[in-house]
Amino acid sequence: MAAAPSTISSLDNIDFQKLQNGSDIRGVAVAGVEGEPVNLTEPVAEAIGAGFAAWLLEKKKADGSRRFRVSIGHDSRISAEKLQDAISQGIAGAGLDVIQYGLASTPAMFNSTLTEDEAIFCPADGSIMITASHLPFNRNGFKFFTNAGGLGKADIKDILGRAAEFYKNLNNRDDLKNSRGKGSATIEKVDYMSVYASDLVKAVRKAAGNKEKPLEGFHIVVDAGNGAGGFFAAKVLEPLGAITSGSQFLEPDGLFPNHIPNPEDKTAMKAITEAVLQNKADLGIIFDTDVDRSAAVDSNGREFNRNRLIALMSSIVLEEHPGTTIVTDSVTSDGLTLFIEKKLGGKHHRFKRGYKNVIDEAIRLNSVGEESHLAIETSGHGALKENHWLDDGAYLMVKILNKLASARASGLGGGSQVLTDLVDGLQEPAVAVELRLKINQNHPDLQGGPFRDYGEAVLKHVENLVASDPKLLKAPVNYEGVRVSGFGGWFLLRLSLHDPVLPLNIEAPSHDDAIKLGLTVLAAVKEFPALDTSALDKFVQV
Repeated sequence: MAAAPSTISSLDNIDFQKLQNGSDIRGVAVAGVEGEPVNLTEPVAEAIGAGFAAWLLEKKKADGSRRFRVSIGHDSRISAEKLQDAISQGIAGAGLDVIQYGLASTPAMFNSTLTEDEAIFCPADGSIMITASHLPFNRNGFKFFTNAGGLGKADIKDILGRAAEFYKNLNNRDDLKNSRGKGSATIEKVDYMSVYASDLVKAVRKAAGNKEKPLEGFHIVVDAGNGAGGFFAAKVLEPLGAITSGSQFLEPDGLFPNHIPNPEDKTAMKAITEAVLQNKADLGIIFDTDVDRSAAVDSNGREFNRNRLIALMSSIVLEEHPGTTIVTDSVTSDGLTLFIEKKLGGKHHRFKRGYKNVIDEAIRLNSVGEESHLAIETSGHGALKENHWLDDGAYLMVKILNKLASARASGLGGGSQVLTDLVDGLQEPAVAVELRLKINQNHPDLQGGPFRDYGEAVLKHVENLVASDPKLLKAPVNYEGVRVSGFGGWFLLRLSLHDPVLPLNIEAPSHDDAIKLGLTVLAAVKEFPALDTSALDKFVQV
């Protein structure tokens, strides 16, 4: 099908670099929310498509045997299809073929750059997922992949720079006509999710000794949160023999009417926990909107998310790779370190927040000779070396399903008790909170300087005060912010990756101890009037 020209509406001045969110692009795609003007329009998306095409052509040299091709998929957001068509136009206009997958998951999009099957136009030379993860319905964005993995911050900045130049030319109709239609590029539609789901099914069967239905008799409920993960029940679990009755919110709905699709959200976790208990299921699985994050719930309603999910995955991975290093983000608990290192015999390498930071650090460790097989964030992003370091929520759950199937095959009984047993001994704090201390960028104390400099000054001051307090101990190895032990617990004060915020994590064995840690931070930051400490004030007064 030949690419058709898109309609160009009036073009606003858009600061393309402000659309960057780390290694993703995110913006407002739907009007109607006060104070959030639309900046991710169809012309902007077309320009981003053209920018990605130009970047891809430069980075990957074509051999001339065929045109480059780009696969595009999206989650359930209401703006998804119009952005898919617009970004497709930008790519096709640059002379690259486009394969549209429709509703898809982020991991599947990366996987399409690895699959080798000309019948479905694979492998793709580049891939785009249209998603804004768990953000509200009016937001949307793009994630980009090649067969080397997800693009990094520098790549996104480069693409947005190219997109800005293309966008300027959209005002000139002659330039616009000349920029399109190169090489009669095409736009095709393919059902790739069936291929991806089939690969997951094969992975479980292989782990179970090629048994056709290794999950027969297991009752597993899925909560997709009306995102893109609904396929997992019918296309993965049921072919493996599992009963999936009681699964909920599998139908895609970009308004997310039931709960935020986010394994970190308490309402979402309560919903899947209740579904497990009401249906007397063996296991519950919950995904975020684009299925790159996940969590689970055992038959008793015990949640496997955050530190528990990391502990569970560490147990599974360390059985397969004894002594390996587990890379996590900075907010994991001291109890998790003890569990990984003392009980499991592995090494815990606590790094920075941000799933790409964690994954890149694991890759770096391997490159310098330190074996690492798992990189995982408390948010539910988890990537395995065996799966090309892709943060794939569905594959993470497949590893858990493999454990269930192999335990049953070994005569260890059914249900999810084997999973619960794997995290036995994990010390968990009585109190665990995250408070957000916002920096008022308009406060005169900033003296017109950037919020990052102000935030770094706060951290340095806290660090200096801690050094003079014998009751407190600064973490000897720390890659982000200031991490301090004291009063039986710890706190981490760090600067947000993107926002004028200092998140404060506190974990302690009692509420009184947590308040002592909070008061320590409060006393240390009182000299910085541009820092809004209201959340911390409220916490220490409870």
